[in-house]
Amino acid sequence: MKPHIEEAWRALRLADRDIKVFDILVEEPEAHLSIVLFHAQQAVEKSLKAVLFSRQIEFRRTHDLTELAQLLRQEGVETPVADDLLERMNPFAVTFRYDDMDIELMTREDAIGPVVKVRKWAEAQVSTVTQSEQGNDPGND
Repeated sequence: MKPHIEEAWRALRLADRDIKVFDILVEEPEAHLSIVLFHAQQAVEKSLKAVLFSRQIEFRRTHDLTELAQLLRQEGVETPVADDLLERMNPFAVTFRYDDMDIELMTREDAIGPVVKVRKWAEAQVSTVTQSEQGNDPGND
């Protein structure tokens, strides 16, 4: 398998780790919202990056979900969630992790849909690229 495809699948495996933690914490009322949504943001971020890796789209080191989605759109790839939702998730990557304020840009329940949609979409995207490249280069698996 080509390195960019391997990196894409690795990013999805890492997203799955965050999703597992998110799934546990979303049901735990004692878990602070910022930590629950940190894992949601991370799952979406890693899923978007998986698609970027698979398509060999270069990106800078960032946690900005809207920037990652815009890079995909520039290459003709539409993401399954709107930028306004991604913007609401952005602060949970860094800002709210180091603050003890209770700022509710979204609820736990608001994050479930985007996490599931983006992860499922990303896997379909990476699978399509993987199959396409294997079909074009059968000796490279």
